[in-house]
Amino acid sequence: MLKSRNSTDRRVSPWSWVSTLYFAQGLPYVAVMTISVIMYKRLGISNTDIALYTSWLYLPWVIKPFWSPVVDLFRTKRWWIIMMELLIAIGFAGVAFTIPATFFFQSTLAVFWAIAFVSATHDIAADGYYMIALSEHDQSFYVGIRSTFYRISTIVGQGLLVMLAGYIESRNDAVLPGESMDYTPLAWMVVMAVLSVFFLLVSLYHRLVLPRSASDHPVPGVTLRNVGKEFLSTFISFFKKPNVGVAVAFMLLYRFPEAQLVKMINPFLLDGRDVGGLGLSTAQVGFVYGTIGIIGLTLGGIVGGIVAARGGLKKWLMPMAWSISLTCGTFLYLAIVQPDDMLSVNICVFVEQFGYGFGFTAYMLYLIYFSEGPFRTAHYAICTGFMALGMMLPGMMAGWLQEMMGYCGFFWWIIGCCVATIAVTSLIKVPASFGKK
Repeated sequence: MLKSRNSTDRRVSPWSWVSTLYFAQGLPYVAVMTISVIMYKRLGISNTDIALYTSWLYLPWVIKPFWSPVVDLFRTKRWWIIMMELLIAIGFAGVAFTIPATFFFQSTLAVFWAIAFVSATHDIAADGYYMIALSEHDQSFYVGIRSTFYRISTIVGQGLLVMLAGYIESRNDAVLPGESMDYTPLAWMVVMAVLSVFFLLVSLYHRLVLPRSASDHPVPGVTLRNVGKEFLSTFISFFKKPNVGVAVAFMLLYRFPEAQLVKMINPFLLDGRDVGGLGLSTAQVGFVYGTIGIIGLTLGGIVGGIVAARGGLKKWLMPMAWSISLTCGTFLYLAIVQPDDMLSVNICVFVEQFGYGFGFTAYMLYLIYFSEGPFRTAHYAICTGFMALGMMLPGMMAGWLQEMMGYCGFFWWIIGCCVATIAVTSLIKVPASFGKK
C-alpha cells in the first residue's frame, strides 16, 4: 500500500474530499452571517435588531483561537469534522422548526449561535486535517481547489438558496377570492431544511471518504493545563511584537466602514422605496448580491493577489485602502438616485464588491506579514480573531445608525468612516519586498 509523507491512504484521491470539505466549511458561515440577515428582514425584524443581534454571531470566530487546542487534544480531526457536520445538520433543522414559533427571533438566534460555534470548530478541524492529510506538494496543489469551492459555497448560500426562498415567497398570492397566504415563513423553513439535509448527507459522505491518516491523532502527553500555559505565553509574545499597537488598530479599523455597510446592504436592497430602499424582491437580491456581488468580490481578490505578487504589499497597500473606501460610494449613489433598472444596481454592487475584494488583499497579506516568526500559526489565529472582532463591533450599531439617519445619511456616514481606513493604513510599515514573487 502506497503511503504519503503523512501516511495517508493514497487510494483515496484528495479530489474526492477537498472540494466537499471546503464547500461544507463555507456554507454555515454564509448562512449565519448573510442568509440570517435576509431571513430576519423578510420576517419583519427591524434593522436595529438585525444588525445588533446578528453581529453577535461573529463571536465564536472571534474567540476561536482560545479553544482550538481542544481539537488537537481530544479525538481525531476526522472525527471532529464528521461530528461537527452532523451537529450543523441538527442545528439547521432546529432553525427550520423554530421559525413558526411565537418567539422565533430569540429561538432561531440561539440556534444560529450554536451553529456558529460548531462551524468555527469545524473550521479548526478542517484546516488541521488538510495540513496533516496532504503532503506539502499536495497542499500547494489543492489550495486553489479549496478556495474555489469555498467561494462556490458563498454563491450557493447567498445566491441560489436566497433565490429559492424568493421563488417560494413569490407564491404570496390569492388562493381563494379575497384570501391570501403568506409563504414567507415556509420559504425560509425550506431553505433551512435544505441546509440540514445537505449537512446530514455530507457528514455521511465524509465518514466514508475521508482517509484515515496516521498523523491524525490526539497529541500524547499533553494536557489542557500545559496547553493553557503554552497558549498564554504565545499570546503574551504576540503583544510584545514591534508596533503591535498600530497593527491591532489596523486589524480593527481597516474594515470599519465595510463592517457597518455589509449589515445594511441586504436590508437596503429589500426595503421599499418609500423608506429609501430599492424595493427588490428576495430572488432579485439573491441574484444581485449573492451572484453578481460574489463574482465581483472573487475577481477583485484575484486581481489584488496578482498585482501584490508583482509589486509587493508596500506598493499596493495605499491603493488597496482607497479601493475598499471609495467603492462604498456606489451605495450612496443608489440611495440618492434609486434607479429602476436592474443593470445599474448590478453594476454598482459589482463595483463595490470588486473594490472590497481588491482592497481586502492588503489586509490578509498584512496579517500574514505580522504573524511571521516562531509562533506563526498561533499568531495568525490571534490576528483572525481581531479580524472577526473588527467586523463584529461596528456591525452592532449599523442598524440603529441607519434607522436614525435614513439610508442616504447612513451611506454618507460610511463615506466619512473611510477616514479611519486611510488613517490606520498610513501608519503601517512593511518591507518593500514582502509579497513579491
